[in-house]
Amino acid sequence: MAKNIAGAVGFALLAAMLQSTLLRRLAVYHAVPDFVLVIIVFSAYSNGMMTGQLTGFFSGLMLDFLSAAPLGLNMLVRTLIGALAGLIKGAFYLDTVFLPMFLCAGATALKALILSGLHLLFTQGVPSYSFSGPMVWVELGFNTVFAPIIFGFLKLFKSLLISDRNI
Repeated sequence: MAKNIAGAVGFALLAAMLQSTLLRRLAVYHAVPDFVLVIIVFSAYSNGMMTGQLTGFFSGLMLDFLSAAPLGLNMLVRTLIGALAGLIKGAFYLDTVFLPMFLCAGATALKALILSGLHLLFTQGVPSYSFSGPMVWVELGFNTVFAPIIFGFLKLFKSLLISDRNI
């Protein structure tokens, strides 16, 4: 399990650097695809709830240090998403296109809802999405479209990212 978490967090670190450098320049309405979230969903769905939680926790902690967000915000949001994605492990057949799209669209929507709820509690410190603006919808579209591609890429590294008992 530790190997799977370390591998997923390593890929998440590469994705975070890609998101914050190259993809920032290609943003549409200031929205970029959240590849780290897609990696967390892949890891959680492939390995279960505990791996999803820990991958979300460590990836979120890494993002907290890399961003200007309050310390613990990304960690909380991504731990919750990793746990929920891990809960449905094995509930569906992981086809190559539609299930990754559905899982990542749901995770993106859940991320926006959690951030909006936290924004209501902590108005000054927590950034939030405006559901009437285009940013959340563009990010949801990006994550949905890129999910099958990233899932397919990550499947190339099964030995590193998926537990032996899940293969």
